[in-house]
Order: sequence, then C-alpha cells, then structure tokens
Amino acid sequence: MSAQPRALPSEARIDYVLQLADSNLILGQQLGALVGHAPALEEDLGIANTALDLIGQARHLYSYAAEVEGRGRTEDDFAFLRAERDYRNLALVEQPNGDFGQTIVRQVLFDAWQLELYERLQHSSDRRLAAIAAKGLKETRYHFRYSGSWLVRLGDGTAESHARVQAALERLWPFTRELFDEDDADRELAVAGLTPALPAVERAWSDRVSALLAEATLARPANTPFRWFGRRGVHTEHLGYILAEMQHLPRTYPGARW
Repeated sequence: MSAQPRALPSEARIDYVLQLADSNLILGQQLGALVGHAPALEEDLGIANTALDLIGQARHLYSYAAEVEGRGRTEDDFAFLRAERDYRNLALVEQPNGDFGQTIVRQVLFDAWQLELYERLQHSSDRRLAAIAAKGLKETRYHFRYSGSWLVRLGDGTAESHARVQAALERLWPFTRELFDEDDADRELAVAGLTPALPAVERAWSDRVSALLAEATLARPANTPFRWFGRRGVHTEHLGYILAEMQHLPRTYPGARW
C-alpha cells in the first residue's frame, strides 16, 4: 500500500494562493491604468475587460486565502493593507506598461504561463483551488487569444512595430525565469497533488510561446541570470509606486465604504 502524502501546513497553501492572487491583482492594476490611453477605443475595452477578469480572479483567491487563514482578514485586507515585502506577485507583472508593444509582450508571457498553469491546476487535490482555476481558465484562454493576436500583428507588421516588440521581448524575457524557478515549497506542493509540477508547466509554456514567436517573426531571447524573485517578496523598484497609488484611499480612510 503506497504512503499518503503528508498534510501540508495551512501556511504553505496560503502562500501559494497569495502568489496567484497578487500576480492577478498587480497586473490588473497595471492594465487598469491604461484605460483611456490605449491606441483605439476597441483596445481600451479589451484591456479593461482583461483587467476586470484578473481582479475578479484575485478576489476569489484572496477570499479563499482568508478562509484558510481563519484570522478574520478579508480580501480587502490582503489587497490593500500589506507591506511591499508581503506581496508574492511575479516580478514580471510589476514591470512598467511602456508602449503598447511592451504591454502586449508582458501580457503574452503572463497569459501563456497562466493558461498552462490553470489547465493543470483545475485537477488540483484542493477542490476549491481547482474550481477557481477552472473558472479562470475560460477567461485566460480569451486573454491569450487577444494578446497573442496582437503580438503577431505587431511582430509581423511594420519595421518599427517589429523592432519595438522585439526590444520589449528582450527587456522582459529575463523575468520569465521566475515563473519556473522551483524551490522546496513548490516540490512539496506538487507531491501533495495541490499544484502541478513546474517542469511540466515550463515545457508546455515554452512550446506555446515559441510557436507564437515564430508566427510573429520574433526571435526568442536567450535565457539569462535572474535576480528578482517577487514570489519570495524580493521586488523591483516598480512595485512600491504601484502600491502607493493602489493603497492610498484604503490607508487614508480605513474602513471607508461607498
């Protein structure tokens, strides 16, 4: 008879859920800042819808983290009342919007990762997490179609659009290493059946991204050393500015209600 995986402490589960929630929230905040500044009205709507989807996913995840923690905190407490080092979002999502090409490159890299992750996470041994992933997967498929189609249009477009998205790809590519930087906690979660194994997610992500880059006539950058680990609370200088704007009202008027 095979041994059953030992129960994971609630802290490990909460930390993983917050990694997902924080990444969705910060990227949703970034995209929200672009509303009214997109190159066309249709793209304003597309970006706004993606931002709302990501924030909606974050809310489900924060609510679940609060239930597992059981200390009376709410989704708003997690979203607005933590210090910078307590956030567990990917460093990729806190990178500046830049021009439209950079926004699209960042979105493609994230969407492809989230798509492969949710495809597998919907089979998690944690039924609540699996349900959140299954719901988010439907939205993420749309997000990837949207960002991927724009990457092809820009990469295989004019000389200027090609040059801009290639430069953005080179700039953002190093941050993708964090997506698959597996540590002991990741391996323990995978053994317990709570999360998919990162090497499998990486292979699928790599194949998906490579195929899209080829269609967009973009060169895949070489992997380089990486030193920012947002999932462990080590962030770039950009997150502090994002949080200062995002947290201003909740911190200035604690407990305020509309």
